Amino acid sequence: MTPRQVRQGARWKAAAQHALFAVVLVLSVLGALAGTDPTAGTALLRIGPAVGLAVWYAYWIALRGGTGRPPLPYLVGALAAWVAMSVVDFALLPVAVAVLAPYWLRRAWWSAGGVLVLGGAWSWQRFTTDGPADVRTLTGCALGVALAVTITCYVATLDHESHRRQRLLDELTAAQAERAAAERQAGTLAERQRLAREVHDTLTQGFASIAMLLDAARDDLPPASPAARRVGQAMRTARDNLAESRRLVHALRPAPLDGTHLAEAVRELTARLAEETGIEAYTIVTGRPVALAAGSEGEVLRIVQEALTNARRHARAESVSVTLSYLGDVLAVDVQDDGSGFAPAARHAGIGLTTMRERAAALDGTFTLESVAGEGTTVAVTVPLPTEPPASAGAEPSASAPSPATGPQRMAPAS
Repeated sequence: MTPRQVRQGARWKAAAQHALFAVVLVLSVLGALAGTDPTAGTALLRIGPAVGLAVWYAYWIALRGGTGRPPLPYLVGALAAWVAMSVVDFALLPVAVAVLAPYWLRRAWWSAGGVLVLGGAWSWQRFTTDGPADVRTLTGCALGVALAVTITCYVATLDHESHRRQRLLDELTAAQAERAAAERQAGTLAERQRLAREVHDTLTQGFASIAMLLDAARDDLPPASPAARRVGQAMRTARDNLAESRRLVHALRPAPLDGTHLAEAVRELTARLAEETGIEAYTIVTGRPVALAAGSEGEVLRIVQEALTNARRHARAESVSVTLSYLGDVLAVDVQDDGSGFAPAARHAGIGLTTMRERAAALDGTFTLESVAGEGTTVAVTVPLPTEPPASAGAEPSASAPSPATGPQRMAPAS
């Protein structure tokens, strides 16, 4: 059932409910007027409360949208009006059907209770006005009440079943949307891996070959000749582009997370940084690690990787730390170095900072950059954690990850 059909069905149900109220109220008042002297006073005593009840119903149910869930003030006021009208004339007892009109189609027990109360009140009115009733009258009254209770309960049950099926359809639609999103994410990851393979097999290999050929050509030239200098410049350019293409391949492929968790992958990055550069690099993990979706962990890892690359290439740092803080409903990632720093307001944001900010925004997270010239740089990212760990990713903490009670754990740099 489409949302449009659901809205149309709700409108038809509301229209039927309003029609039931109006028909029962009008017929009850006309029946009461038919059994009395047609004077202005008697007519006013019966029509006036009926008009007040109609206005009360229109305000609370029709105008304020109480069709699906009638508010308590409506029920209190409508029952008070029904009691007053019944005291004026017992012939107005059926007005209770109109009073409970918002409940007939939606609340089985309310409907059955209302019919039983109405049948009891009508029987008591017949007994007090006409004397003891015979067996045929009592039997007819009981059968009528039983039939009304059966019909109202059946209709209310159908409505309940309709709502239950609609909830199931909504859940099915949500599940299909989640599956489609997962398939799109899987397709995106597959395409990124394909692009990484293409870049590696074409550009990376090509730059590596060019660098080797230029290196060989430089060896055949006199060291101080202009041609040797130009070949050296070309070779440095080729190697720079080779490094950039490799960096692009690493950025496209989520390989560091294959078979491991985010904390372990970050530890590998800091260990590699320490091994390759001699910078004191370490990872701190606090709290109980909670697994994100595979794509989300890959994005967080890329943010850390970009921050470490900036610290390596620009900061001239002696120490770099990465802190992963699992704070219940959010993951806070801080990458801090003691390098040269810079004034963020006076520096144009490069593609690396822009990419990190965009990755954080795509995860519904925040990105903050703090840096002071001569005092280092801190990159802070927060990412919301799932309320339930993804089924596909284990949520157990790694062996070296601390528990909340043990405090942070520091990993020494690789030697």
